[in-house]
Amino acid sequence: MQAFHSSSILTNPCPRSLFPRPTTQSQLLLSSVTGARTSAATARRTVQGDGSARCVVTPASSSPAVAAAATEVPEKMKAWAYDEYGDAGVLKLNEAVSVPPVGEDQVLVRVAAAALNPVDSKRRMGKFKATDSPLPTVPGYDMAGVVVKVGGQVKNFKEGDEVYGHISEKVLEGPKQYGSLAEYTAVEEKLVAVKPKNIDFAQAAGLPLAIETAHEGLERAGFSAGKSILVLGGAGGVGSLAIQLAKQVFGASKVAATASTPKLELLKSLGANVAIDYTKENFEELPEKYDVVFDAVGQGDKAVKVVKEGGSVVVLTGAVAPPGFRFVVTSDGSVLTKLNPYLESGKVKPIVDPKGPFPFSQVVEAFFYLETGRATGKVVISPIP
Repeated sequence: MQAFHSSSILTNPCPRSLFPRPTTQSQLLLSSVTGARTSAATARRTVQGDGSARCVVTPASSSPAVAAAATEVPEKMKAWAYDEYGDAGVLKLNEAVSVPPVGEDQVLVRVAAAALNPVDSKRRMGKFKATDSPLPTVPGYDMAGVVVKVGGQVKNFKEGDEVYGHISEKVLEGPKQYGSLAEYTAVEEKLVAVKPKNIDFAQAAGLPLAIETAHEGLERAGFSAGKSILVLGGAGGVGSLAIQLAKQVFGASKVAATASTPKLELLKSLGANVAIDYTKENFEELPEKYDVVFDAVGQGDKAVKVVKEGGSVVVLTGAVAPPGFRFVVTSDGSVLTKLNPYLESGKVKPIVDPKGPFPFSQVVEAFFYLETGRATGKVVISPIP
């Protein structure tokens, strides 16, 4: 995940009292998921013989269970939370968290699906305490769901709209205390977009932070039509989207990407002209040079060896050496809106790890899996609750 710089701490609007401490053990339970939700589409994810993920989308109707939530908003909700930093074991399911208040510029979303990101793990481990919101924390940045309430200044959304987005404008500069691993989350109107009609909630939830990171990284690198790119970690959440955006949106002349042997066919299916097996070849020793190298795995010291003179290296994690650079991704619903036509046409496809989606009761297990670093695409939690 990209590195983050701290420049400000936003005032926390959610006091600790909104997370009542359980007085009995029965108030802190792991719940089972009741019923499955379908949304505007049903997606079937299968694992190919080579281990890659395949996603097939077929139209379906929205779930009455989710849509009905637009008429009722309870005072309390189920949410995963932690009140101390540590590994995924510090997460507990709290069934009596207050539904977050809705600001004038915000919408309240009944969350249907949420996605996990490496930054969730780093935050939970306390690596960014200086700019974090106060504990206890409901983690989660990515979500997709249904608007159930709108603030007085909201202009573009109404109750019943199906939306998706990354809920904190700056990931680690005052991130929201109420994240997306909950039944409800409040988010600024400008950070969300209408969900593409041809993908389901689980697929949509896996997109926002990753696709915004890929898009912003390519823009900052000055990537444009006719240029070449090497994506390190092409089968991951950000990498898989960087390949597709470079090819379909920015007009790359050549896309190369690295992955392990079972995932090479996935890279090709996403648009990579060259799929490099990092278990058999050292990419930095190959003769080809690229206009941009997009490093999603922390190999910046090697990445600079394969960039053309005058080129750029986008580094999301690990050491940075010139001409490499890092950036703080900014959540922006207009970027999602801009990219929606590519998603709806099928030119850009969300990739959900074939082990998922994980049910809401298995958030801890999902985090442990994410932290192995072996996920293909995104690790998604669905349905919620």
